[in-house]
Amino acid sequence: MSGRQTAPPREDVRFDTGDGCCAASLYRPDDTGTAAPVVVLAHGMGGMRQLLDIDRQLADVAAALRYVRGHAHLDPTRVVLWGTSFGGGHVLLAAARDDARPGVDAVITRCPFTDGLASALATRPRSAWTVVRRSVRDRVAARRGRRPIMVATAGPPGSVALMTAPDAESGHLALVPDQPHGFRNEVAARVGLSSICHRPGRYTAGISCPVLFTVCDDDTVAPARTTIRHARRAPRAEIRRYPTGHFDIYCGQAFEQVIDDRIEFLTRHVSTEIQPRTSSTTTD
Repeated sequence: MSGRQTAPPREDVRFDTGDGCCAASLYRPDDTGTAAPVVVLAHGMGGMRQLLDIDRQLADVAAALRYVRGHAHLDPTRVVLWGTSFGGGHVLLAAARDDARPGVDAVITRCPFTDGLASALATRPRSAWTVVRRSVRDRVAARRGRRPIMVATAGPPGSVALMTAPDAESGHLALVPDQPHGFRNEVAARVGLSSICHRPGRYTAGISCPVLFTVCDDDTVAPARTTIRHARRAPRAEIRRYPTGHFDIYCGQAFEQVIDDRIEFLTRHVSTEIQPRTSSTTTD
């Protein structure tokens, strides 16, 4: 869209996560004498290296919140969580668990993974069962110090993959057309069992800030019916629905529409005015 501003300069940053270090990209205005509102982004299932650990990813989101709240040039009173797909479930759970005061100002979640059981039931039973068995084998192998047993992140219907809907493999790979160095369409299988038991949608009732749920009606990965049921339990939920599939909302007209809807949501709920920096804000 011609009226949309270009992104500010990117800064590569690192912050402590308790048992390691997380690398991130920070985009902020050039004016170092002000404190800007900040959005913490959580990526989808394929946006990581090959060990997908739900608890550690949730710890990363919490660590990112601590980092931005302690940054001298970011406003800790205007923090937004924004997640997509698997990360869309993470930001819901992170917002419900966050006990900082002031807390998260708003949450945006796109085609969120809210219920692992519902997502598993949306796949072919044989594929789901094979992934579970491979997950158990991988967990045993990890305890014995052996190499991980892998499973595809996305594959064709009937294959052994975490996502096997007809649009999953093509949709997932289309998001990384250049196949960057190190990218592999696979993860350690141990996440298969834990993802089925992962149900972040159960925590929506505990989110006190405004939450925008952007839901794909034809979602084959995170079933819309289940997502909407969980969304309606959030006290300040706003639900926007789109006649698209899970991967269609990442590109084209559907992407432009959902971006406009999110900007409108943020404009209503989060002040974008750049505030003078205060002495109580410290550098991490």
